Amino acid sequence: MRFKAVIHTSLKKSVLDPQGQTTLHALGSMGFKEAKSLRIGKAFELALEAEDREKAESCIHAMCDKLLHNPVIEEYTFELQPLA
Repeated sequence: MRFKAVIHTSLKKSVLDPQGQTTLHALGSMGFKEAKSLRIGKAFELALEAEDREKAESCIHAMCDKLLHNPVIEEYTFELQPLA
Protein backbone atom coordinates (compact mmCIF):
# COMPACT_ATOMS: atom_id res chain seq x y z
CA MET A 1 0.00 0.00 0.00
CA ARG A 2 1.06 3.55 -0.61
CA PHE A 3 0.69 6.18 2.10
CA LYS A 4 1.23 9.89 2.48
CA ALA A 5 2.56 11.10 5.81
CA VAL A 6 2.77 14.68 7.03
CA ILE A 7 5.25 14.85 9.90
CA HIS A 8 5.33 17.92 12.17
CA THR A 9 8.34 18.58 14.39
CA SER A 10 8.60 21.30 17.01
CA LEU A 11 10.76 22.20 19.94
CA LYS A 12 9.70 20.71 23.27
CA LYS A 13 7.83 23.17 25.50
CA SER A 14 10.79 23.23 27.90
CA VAL A 15 13.20 24.40 25.15
CA LEU A 16 13.53 28.09 24.39
CA ASP A 17 12.64 29.09 20.82
CA PRO A 18 14.73 32.17 19.95
CA GLN A 19 13.60 32.11 16.31
CA GLY A 20 9.97 32.07 17.42
CA GLN A 21 10.59 34.95 19.86
CA THR A 22 12.36 37.01 17.19
CA THR A 23 9.54 36.42 14.72
CA LEU A 24 6.92 37.23 17.35
CA HIS A 25 8.73 40.50 18.14
CA ALA A 26 8.85 41.33 14.41
CA LEU A 27 5.11 40.71 14.09
CA GLY A 28 4.49 43.09 17.01
CA SER A 29 6.73 45.70 15.38
CA MET A 30 4.67 45.40 12.21
CA GLY A 31 1.48 46.17 14.11
CA PHE A 32 0.21 42.62 14.70
CA LYS A 33 -0.41 43.11 18.41
CA GLU A 34 -2.85 40.18 18.42
CA ALA A 35 0.05 37.70 18.23
CA LYS A 36 0.89 36.68 21.80
CA SER A 37 3.13 33.61 21.39
CA LEU A 38 4.84 31.84 18.53
CA ARG A 39 6.86 28.64 18.22
CA ILE A 40 8.45 27.57 14.96
CA GLY A 41 8.69 24.00 13.71
CA LYS A 42 9.12 22.00 10.52
CA ALA A 43 6.81 19.92 8.37
CA PHE A 44 7.78 16.99 6.14
CA GLU A 45 5.58 15.42 3.46
CA LEU A 46 6.54 11.84 2.79
CA ALA A 47 5.19 9.22 0.39
CA LEU A 48 5.96 5.65 1.37
CA GLU A 49 5.04 2.07 0.60
CA ALA A 50 4.32 -0.43 3.35
CA GLU A 51 2.39 -3.68 3.79
CA ASP A 52 -0.21 -2.01 6.02
CA ARG A 53 -0.88 1.01 8.20
CA GLU A 54 0.87 -0.49 11.23
CA LYS A 55 4.08 -1.06 9.24
CA ALA A 56 3.88 2.46 7.79
CA GLU A 57 3.54 3.97 11.27
CA SER A 58 6.45 1.89 12.54
CA CYS A 59 8.60 3.05 9.62
CA ILE A 60 7.72 6.70 10.24
CA HIS A 61 8.64 6.40 13.92
CA ALA A 62 11.99 4.86 12.94
CA MET A 63 12.68 7.62 10.38
CA CYS A 64 11.85 10.34 12.90
CA ASP A 65 13.94 8.76 15.64
CA LYS A 66 16.98 8.26 13.40
CA LEU A 67 16.96 11.42 11.26
CA LEU A 68 13.94 13.72 11.05
CA HIS A 69 13.91 15.04 14.60
CA ASN A 70 16.28 15.57 17.49
CA PRO A 71 14.76 13.65 20.42
CA VAL A 72 16.68 15.71 22.97
CA ILE A 73 15.00 19.01 22.07
CA GLU A 74 12.17 18.20 19.64
CA GLU A 75 8.93 16.28 19.56
CA TYR A 76 6.92 15.13 16.56
CA THR A 77 3.46 14.13 15.45
CA PHE A 78 2.26 12.81 12.13
CA GLU A 79 -0.82 12.28 10.02
CA LEU A 80 -0.99 9.24 7.77
CA GLN A 81 -3.36 8.80 4.83
CA PRO A 82 -3.59 6.05 2.22
CA LEU A 83 -2.83 7.03 -1.38
CA ALA A 84 -4.78 5.65 -4.30
